[in-house]
Amino acid sequence: MSHIIKKYITLLLVFCGIASFTALMSSCDKEPGEGGNSTITGKVYVRDYDPYFLFLETEYYASDEEVFLIYGDGITPNDRIWTGPDGDFEFPYLRPGKYQVYVYSDDSTMTSPSGTVPVYRQVEITEKKQTIDIGTIVITKN
Repeated sequence: MSHIIKKYITLLLVFCGIASFTALMSSCDKEPGEGGNSTITGKVYVRDYDPYFLFLETEYYASDEEVFLIYGDGITPNDRIWTGPDGDFEFPYLRPGKYQVYVYSDDSTMTSPSGTVPVYRQVEITEKKQTIDIGTIVITKN
């Protein structure tokens, strides 16, 4: 009887060891977000129209424009920054994963009750130490 109990205890210890190792390894899989060494960059460009969005009055790179970042499948912003004098922005120290970058634009269709709409860019960081330039996000103002 003692021999059978030792086998069961040995099997139980092996099973617990495998389960602990699996849990440890899965906890090392990091979600998108801060704590990495990758970067998302881009620019924001404004097309400024008259109050009825009929005539383009001027165009320029947006300074001090808020830019938002959502990690993974989230629905609310996890980070925000402001563009520099030349419309540049940068979200540093990110881990691999999927992200959404967005900037608010005046609603040129005039159908949004708030008068603004988000302009989104989807991006995925696939490896460490990666810099992804999402290009220029064009927004409208009036």
